[in-house]
Amino acid sequence: MFQGSMPALVTPFKNGSVDFDALKSLVDWQIESGSSGLVPVGTTGESPTLSHEEHDAVVVAVVQAAAGRVPVIAGAGSNNTAEGVRLMKAAEKAGADAALVVTPYYNKPTQEGLYQHFKAMHDAADLPIIIYNIPPRSVVDMSVETMARLAELPRIIGVKDATGDLSRVPKQRIACGKDFVQLSGEDATALGFNAHGGVGCISVTANVAPALCAEMQAATRRGDYGMALEITDRLMPLHLSIFMEPGLAGVKCGLALLGRCSDETRLPLMPVTEPTKAAIRDAMVHAGLLN
Repeated sequence: MFQGSMPALVTPFKNGSVDFDALKSLVDWQIESGSSGLVPVGTTGESPTLSHEEHDAVVVAVVQAAAGRVPVIAGAGSNNTAEGVRLMKAAEKAGADAALVVTPYYNKPTQEGLYQHFKAMHDAADLPIIIYNIPPRSVVDMSVETMARLAELPRIIGVKDATGDLSRVPKQRIACGKDFVQLSGEDATALGFNAHGGVGCISVTANVAPALCAEMQAATRRGDYGMALEITDRLMPLHLSIFMEPGLAGVKCGLALLGRCSDETRLPLMPVTEPTKAAIRDAMVHAGLLN
């Protein structure tokens, strides 16, 4: 159910407010372009600067717009376990198909603290949970051993791995079992991640290039790594340029160039600078997304 190319959806803004019309249009475009799932209100969805009411409303809007055509994995992470429990319950009420739960950032829990945090989230709702392990942002790395303990819980079903360490994929495959869903959290190594045993990517770049990202993922599932490599060559400059500045600003720049939504962000993040915008435009031309 959870595989292939799944964009970490942006949250479009217009004059400081969530642009729900643009959001619904993005959902339709993503599904029509071959994306196999949608992941709203993660970091790329600017969850740190959304109010609780906006966060919940975005999940509801995406679930309603998707209308069962693809699964929706709602961001439900917090460094406050009680707040995470609230987000889990809200995602379940909204009709999401699963929740993406990031390792608690800033307060640096122990491995036992990580286990107890995720167990509390697991016990709070009947939604499947995908662990989001991203040490560069959260400053804590879930060990393979802790992940294996969590995988024994019935609704901890997989991981979005943004460690950048491709050896984690076979290690987690051995420790957590072959049915444990391993999704890449890093576009630039998504091809290699699948070659090591992954089954998809929760992608930033797919916001701008949904069809190409979906085609690359489909090629790996067929075992056609030659085609996957050709597509990766087209996409790599875009992967790199989007992250010259914070990725969500980069991808909103790309979406604005396509006329899909504005490049508006919320402080402390800013729209990208002109040199980065030029690099993103050039990369989109290289990928065949712009003339």
